[in-house]
Amino acid sequence: MPSPAWKTDPEQHDFPAAMDYLELVLEPEAAQQAVERLKSAPTMVKKAKDILRASQLSLLPKENVHVAENIDKVRQGKKLSPVLLVRGRPLIIADGYHRVCAIYYLSEDLEVPCRLA
Repeated sequence: MPSPAWKTDPEQHDFPAAMDYLELVLEPEAAQQAVERLKSAPTMVKKAKDILRASQLSLLPKENVHVAENIDKVRQGKKLSPVLLVRGRPLIIADGYHRVCAIYYLSEDLEVPCRLA
């Protein structure tokens, strides 16, 4: 299976999606501040296995519709959007949980572009 190609920057719709999730786990003002930090944060790379471990989230099954769609995108050579992370204990995957799981299935050691606030 080919190594995934990544977009340089998150898509604009990723930030409102992150906000929707963050408002569930943070106070609204803290969620807004986190999204603003994500917008200006540099894109870095981290391994899929480390992101999952730090988030303490379970690996979704590869049959999950969104995980499967992302695996198919990689197979078709389509670029994936970097994931949006908020530092904490545990790490919050604000947007991109399905992408991280999909990449883990390709290889847990693959690097995932991300923004970290």
